[in-house]
Amino acid sequence: MAVPAGAPHWAVDLYTSFVSGAAGQFILYGNVHDRLAVGEQLVNIENYIEQGLLADFEVLFCYDLGNGLTVQRGSERLAEWVPAVMQSLPRDPLAAIRFVSRFGRYLANLRAIGKNDRTQVAIIVRGADQLLPANGNGFEHGSLTTLVREWGSSAPFTDIAFASLLISDNLHDLEPLVAFGQQSALVKIPLPSVPELQAALSVLQRDYPQTIPHRTNLAALAASMTGVSISTLEQLTKVRAHRRQVLQPSDFSILKKEMVEHDAPGLVEFLESKRTLRDYHGQEALKSWFRQDVELWQKNDLRALPMGYLLCGPIGTGKTFLVECLAGEAGVPVVKLKNFREKWVGSSEGNLEKIFRLIRALGRCIVFIDEADQTLGRRDSGNHDSGLSGRLYSMIAQEMSDTNNRGKVVWVLASSRPDLIEVDLKRPGRIDLKVPILPTTTRTESRDLIAALARRYELPVSSDELQELDGFLPLMLTPGAAEVLVMKAYRLHRTQGVSGAAALSDCLRGYQNPVPEDVLDKQIRLAVREASDLSFVPDSLRHFAKGESAS
Repeated sequence: MAVPAGAPHWAVDLYTSFVSGAAGQFILYGNVHDRLAVGEQLVNIENYIEQGLLADFEVLFCYDLGNGLTVQRGSERLAEWVPAVMQSLPRDPLAAIRFVSRFGRYLANLRAIGKNDRTQVAIIVRGADQLLPANGNGFEHGSLTTLVREWGSSAPFTDIAFASLLISDNLHDLEPLVAFGQQSALVKIPLPSVPELQAALSVLQRDYPQTIPHRTNLAALAASMTGVSISTLEQLTKVRAHRRQVLQPSDFSILKKEMVEHDAPGLVEFLESKRTLRDYHGQEALKSWFRQDVELWQKNDLRALPMGYLLCGPIGTGKTFLVECLAGEAGVPVVKLKNFREKWVGSSEGNLEKIFRLIRALGRCIVFIDEADQTLGRRDSGNHDSGLSGRLYSMIAQEMSDTNNRGKVVWVLASSRPDLIEVDLKRPGRIDLKVPILPTTTRTESRDLIAALARRYELPVSSDELQELDGFLPLMLTPGAAEVLVMKAYRLHRTQGVSGAAALSDCLRGYQNPVPEDVLDKQIRLAVREASDLSFVPDSLRHFAKGESAS
């Protein structure tokens, strides 16, 4: 095996593992269908592997379910084994895998009788997750698994120059005994780095000088493309060239959104926000802290930037709205995780792996997980889901603590029951700031909240009229409950022709908090006790931090 000059780090790792004898079987996953800039051209990663890494191998097989077994190199060597072998190469999976195994045994036998044959053999299995899916079962699936595992762990394959490369989009879509077996070395192919994107731009600039003019700052353009595959870059360049347009950095923000919506339908929701923290009512200390974090983020001063936030508070306190305002303030997209769990073995893990890949493609973004106590799973979920929650928990925990994401991905969890989120998931390094989002604690706060919502609904109520209603204004008012109250008053105003103040007065007199008092009290206590800093907690509620009851 050879490693070409300027090879990406994953190729160097693969080369090192093989020539050192550490591994002979490799699972390639991630950005496996992309292209690379090699010299003066862009080549598919698979072609790069065949013609670069495996250039010294005399015999090279390829297999996929559509084409069956093909011989890319070394047909004359196979003819020495069986003269007519090229006329009847097998297409069915089990027959094809057995064929390759028998040829490997043949070479080992030659060595055993003193022929000293040192033929190097490799096989590339495309779409290995379709050949050996994680949810596979039955006799043939088991037989295939056994044979493929032998390639990496058993004689004679470990005694000869034999390499097997299994290509899969998602690692967790592949049979676990193969994907996570001791015989396999995992090779994750990441999205291209800025230097790799710049190299690709140089190739495309030569072919499309009107679309990528020579005056273009390729380094700056490549930096704006972080998270975009080279294949996508090439496609976009060709479209722009056909339209006689210049490639712009702004093209890629639109493109990244389209990628998320296209590649993960039903798994994530892409939220665009035009709101800022000016639209969020109250909690000035919290907004000041968030604005400082945004300023650090925009200046690329990341050392004090939190990896994640936990927003905790009673139902209806506006946690989702606050996330939208924070995203608008920072000028970044929000990706909201939806239901990625499925009943099929390995499907949930594969979905989550795909989500993580798309999140990285966005560059700077906020990942929002609502109802985090339900979504994130638990370290030990017992036997009721065959360990699925534990596996999902482990994947999310690992991704959240990846320091390479600092400054790129900010995790925001929201929950009214933060006590149900695993303590380890809330630790510093994953969640650095825990923020209580609380209802109003004074008449003034309630009045200001209702006034803000009245303006939004265009309910005609003056500040003096609101002042006169002070005696009826409830405490512990959440934005959700206040909005329903104002909406009801607006409906009364429009349908019965009464003044805004009279309609609001009527609604206040019959108002009942939609959340039972005991539930609200418990959720406030939990939020206060989770707070990273008591400056976020009103004085009247700080006694909850010590577990004391209200006076």
